[in-house]
Order: sequence, then structure tokens, then C-alpha cells
Amino acid sequence: MRPPHLPDGTKYVKLMSWNVNGLRALLKVEGFSVLELAKRENFDVLCLQETKMQEKDVEEIKKRLIEGYDNSFWRCSVSKLGYSGTAIISRIKPISVSYGLGIQDHDSEGRLVTVEFDKFYVLCGYVPNSGDGLKRLTYRITQWDPSLSSYMKDLEKSKPVILTGDLNCAYEEIDIYNPAGNRRSAGFTIEERESFQKNFLSRGFVDTFRSQHPGVVGYTYWGYRHGGRKTNKGWRLDYFLVSESIAGKVHDSYILPDVVGSDHCPIGLILKL
Repeated sequence: MRPPHLPDGTKYVKLMSWNVNGLRALLKVEGFSVLELAKRENFDVLCLQETKMQEKDVEEIKKRLIEGYDNSFWRCSVSKLGYSGTAIISRIKPISVSYGLGIQDHDSEGRLVTVEFDKFYVLCGYVPNSGDGLKRLTYRITQWDPSLSSYMKDLEKSKPVILTGDLNCAYEEIDIYNPAGNRRSAGFTIEERESFQKNFLSRGFVDTFRSQHPGVVGYTYWGYRHGGRKTNKGWRLDYFLVSESIAGKVHDSYILPDVVGSDHCPIGLILKL
């Protein structure tokens, strides 16, 4: 499934994303730590979602980061403490950093960090889950998705955009273990899938994993409730979406289902520069 390594001397950047479901995975209370992930994968940039951190804890966490990754940017939920939250940890110093979408209604839950590098923007996003009873479905498809999409298209006017993170949508039937039984489950409703198509794919953002592996079943999330990981009853909710203009530079877009420590696993992207 994975392509061969790039030839020596080829310039590339390796990005990774992981919904850590709380900082256990980062601080190694259990499972596989980010330190081990860094040793194994040697990534340049790591995007985290669902850190569940509070702003008062950020400085302490920064002290415990991996050597060489001196640039870290954290966004915490202020409307509901110990909830949501995103972060970008990088060994490459960005040109600029911004937080949120600039829209107050969307920005209190710490769901977006954007860093600008020389050749592209990286957005670490944690899209709101439509929730039990689909309580937030309307908010998500009529407000959040269109606002994020417009923000990405604005950034794209100056350079290509990479959106990664837990986008809380299994877009196609191949992306979920039991499509028939989940038609009204948050993350697989027809409304969410149509919104994903309309706001991202049809606006020129490429789903790198599916583009590279058209027929491959690959999941990034397994619910804890039914021991889904053991039986591989999963969903693909985590993505790297890239501007069409750089889609041809994607060397590898992959999933690491063997990495435990969260109900999601990390995903990676290798992009030729």
C-alpha cells in the first residue's frame, strides 16, 4: 500500500495528525506516546485534536515537549473547559500563526489553528460532531462547514492550503464498517456527506488518502463501546485535504492503525517540496 521511500536528496515535508482524545497520548499515561511516534515517524509537523487542555496548562505542557520541536501553538476551549482543543507542534518555524476562524460563534471551543509556512498553510481542525440526536447537525452544515470552507478559499488566494484533523465525516460507504446501520449516525448522515462534498471536495480540495488508495478500506477511528478496534469496526474520520495545485506533490498519504492510546489513530502525509 505504501509507496517506496523518496530518493536520497529529494526535498519533502512530513506532516502528521492525531486526535489524541485528551492528553494521555501526549503525556504517556497509557498507550503509545507522541515521543515514540516522533522517533518512529520523524515528522516535521504534528497536528493534534481533542487535547482537552485548559489555557492555564499550556506552559507546563510546552516544557514537556520533544526536543527539536520548538514551535508549538495551542488553542483551548474557553466556553467549556477540558473539552475539544487543537495544537500544532513543529520543528519548522512558521511565518505566521492564527487561531480560529475570526467568527466569535465558532471560536470559543478551540477548534482551529493555522500556521503559514513558505509554500503552504497548514490548518489543524477539529470539526464539531453533530452529536447525540444530531443536535448540532444544522449548526455544523449551515454554519461551521461553510465558514471553514470560505476561510480556506481566502487563504488559498495567497498560497496552497492543507487541512488536516478530525473532520468528523465518513464521506463514502467504504469509509465506515456498517454503512446501512449508520445512516442517521453523526458523521455519516447524508447531510454531513453532502456538506463535505459541497464545501470541500467540490471547491477544489483533494482527499489525499482516497485519491492515492481508491479502493482501500482504511479506518482512523474505532469506538470504545463495542471493542471496535479488535474487530476493525471503524470509521475514517481523519483526513489530509490539500489544494488541487499541490495534490500532484503528495508522495504518500497513510494511516497508522497500529498506534494506540486514543480511539483515533494518527495519519500522515509526505509532500514533495
